[in-house]
Amino acid sequence: MSKKFYIFPKRIFDIIFSMVIISTILVWMVPLVAIIIWMESKEKTFFKQERIGKNGKPFYIYKFKSMKGDCPVNDPLLSKDEASRITVFGKFLRKFRIDEFPQFFNVLKGEMSVVGPRPERQFFLDEMIKYIPKYREIQELKPGITSLGQIKYGYADNLDQMLNRARYDLIYLDNLSIWTDIKVIISTIGIVFQGKGK
Repeated sequence: MSKKFYIFPKRIFDIIFSMVIISTILVWMVPLVAIIIWMESKEKTFFKQERIGKNGKPFYIYKFKSMKGDCPVNDPLLSKDEASRITVFGKFLRKFRIDEFPQFFNVLKGEMSVVGPRPERQFFLDEMIKYIPKYREIQELKPGITSLGQIKYGYADNLDQMLNRARYDLIYLDNLSIWTDIKVIISTIGIVFQGKGK
């Protein structure tokens, strides 16, 4: 599908889908998660981190906080490098990908889409472009809460795994359609209920 005839209906879909999730799930989930996080670790409810969005524009992604303390600002780490900081409740949030739900606010703000390439930090984005120059084209799209790479490959613990997952994002780029987005969402719901996050 031509991007011209895809972007507008995709944005309408994103707005409607996000408003439904926020009004039916996040409206009660946020205070409940906030209470549990505070009781367990005295941490703030939300975690934010700079990621790279459409056309290379940086933005702050929001998640429920699943780790103790703050991550290094100038030392980008992969999830496996920070595993020791994950709380007990944080493991539950990540297992069922509940920590990702605040990103629906990013979607409503227009920074993200429900489905799109995984939002990366500049350091890792630059590394992937070194090995896969075509990956630069990914920045033509808004990053997504879920992606084809996430459902086909899953989480990445090193650069090689990130590169393998990135190839699925390029497949998505070549097959843009609302129907593709719907299939990715349906597959993501199945993964969430199976608790395959980490």
